[in-house]
Amino acid sequence: MRRLAGILALCCLPWPAWAVDLWARVDLSDQEMTVIVRDGETYRWPVSTARAGKFTPTGLYSVQAMKPMHYSTLYDNAPMPWSIFFSGNFAIHGTTQTDRLGTPASAGCIRLHPDNAQRLYELVQELGRANTLIEIVD
Repeated sequence: MRRLAGILALCCLPWPAWAVDLWARVDLSDQEMTVIVRDGETYRWPVSTARAGKFTPTGLYSVQAMKPMHYSTLYDNAPMPWSIFFSGNFAIHGTTQTDRLGTPASAGCIRLHPDNAQRLYELVQELGRANTLIEIVD
């Protein structure tokens, strides 16, 4: 009976939060990221994703690479602090254009306030890249 109660409790959590230690969900329509940590910590942060004429890929992703400071090879060495790469050149990273957060403004990456990008980076380091899921939805 105890095992069944545990299984029922897991099924009632939002998928896929029950399957990973860290779930970062980006809603392109709302320009918002929700981060759910297995221990119950939850964060909601404004983001900037692709502006008109560009795109941010949707889907489920794992962390491919992480760099505390990266400079874009595609966009004039633009600084990308706390970069978490999830699909080729696409990354979640901090931005100096914090006044544009909450609106589409990037070339396709997911921009965060540098403090929030650092917190996400630290959480991924602590909980593990393999235990992190990035979901991007329209």
